[in-house]
Amino acid sequence: MRLLILGGSQFLGRAIAAYACAAGHEVTCAARGLSGPIAAGARLVVVDRDVVDGLAPLVDQDFDAVVDVSRHPGQVRRAVAALKPRAAHWTFVSTVSVYADNRTPGQRADTAPLREPTAPDVEHSSEATYGAAKLACEQAVGEDAFICRAGLIVGPEDPTGRFSYWPARLARGGEVLAPGAPDDAVQFIDVRDLARWIVHAAEVGLTGIYDGIGSTMTRDALLVECAAAVGASCTFTWADRAFLEAHDVRRWAGPRSLPLWLPLPDYAGFATRDTTPARNAGLQARPLAETARDTLAWLRQANSHVDGLTIDEERGVLAAWHARRGATAT
Repeated sequence: MRLLILGGSQFLGRAIAAYACAAGHEVTCAARGLSGPIAAGARLVVVDRDVVDGLAPLVDQDFDAVVDVSRHPGQVRRAVAALKPRAAHWTFVSTVSVYADNRTPGQRADTAPLREPTAPDVEHSSEATYGAAKLACEQAVGEDAFICRAGLIVGPEDPTGRFSYWPARLARGGEVLAPGAPDDAVQFIDVRDLARWIVHAAEVGLTGIYDGIGSTMTRDALLVECAAAVGASCTFTWADRAFLEAHDVRRWAGPRSLPLWLPLPDYAGFATRDTTPARNAGLQARPLAETARDTLAWLRQANSHVDGLTIDEERGVLAAWHARRGATAT
C-alpha cells in the first residue's frame, strides 16, 4: 500500500509507520518534523496542519490508506476536505474518552453513551476538552472510515509514564505501595499491537467504530506479572483511596502519582470495556511480560525519566501507612 500517516513522529504514529514499513508498505509521514524522528524507511513530508493550505504538498497525491491521529477538529476537517476523496481507506485514531459514562462496567462501542462533541467552530482541543474534541473529529471523518477509539496505550517510547512507572518501580524490588485493591481492573494495549491492528485494518479495508484496547485484568495480576517479567522480588502494600488522597498521592499520571490508578466507583467502567468486537476484527495483544520487559529496556537505554512517586515520596507514604496501622492495632 501507499500509506499516509498524518503525524508519525511520536509514539503511536511512529509505531504505525515502523510496522507498515516492516510489512513492505510505502509510508509517508506528514508532520512539522519537530516532535522527533520518523521511522526508518518512511518518507517525511513537512506540513503545517494549523494553516488553511498546510496540506498543499499532499493534495495531488493518491494514497491507498490514510491514518490520522490528530486531536484537533480543525486539523481533521481540513484533512478530510483535502485528502479523503483521493484515499481508498481512512483511519481515525480516537479515544475511549469520548464516552460519557465511566462508571458502568462492560460497555461496548456500539451502545455506550457519548459526550457532547465540541462546537463546530472549535479548532483546537485542550486537556479539558480532549474527549469532546475527539468526538467532533470522528463526526468530521464520517461513517465510511475505521474509527479506532484507543484506550490506554503503553510500551516502549510511551511519553506519559502511566504504565512505564510500574516496570521501573518493580525492578527495584522490595515493598511496593499499590493503590486501591488487588482485584481493581486495569486495561491497556501495547502500542505495537495497536499499530499492527491499524495497519491490518487498512490492508483489509475494515470500517466501523471499535475500542482499541486489550482485555481487562486485575491490578494484582498486572503487578505480579510485571515483577516476574523484570526478575524482581516484591511485596505489595495496598492502600485505600481515602488514605492516598489524604497523603496527596495523585491518580493516573504525573508527579507524585501512582500511575494507572483511577478511584472507584467513579471509574469502575473505564477499565472494563468489552473489546470482543475488536478481537473478532483482528486485534491481538502480546503477553504482558513482553511489554514490561521491553518498556524497562527502553527506559534504561534512553535514560528516560518516569513521573510518579519518587523513591523518597513512596517511602514516606509507606511509613505513614504503617504508623497508622500500628496506632490502630494498639
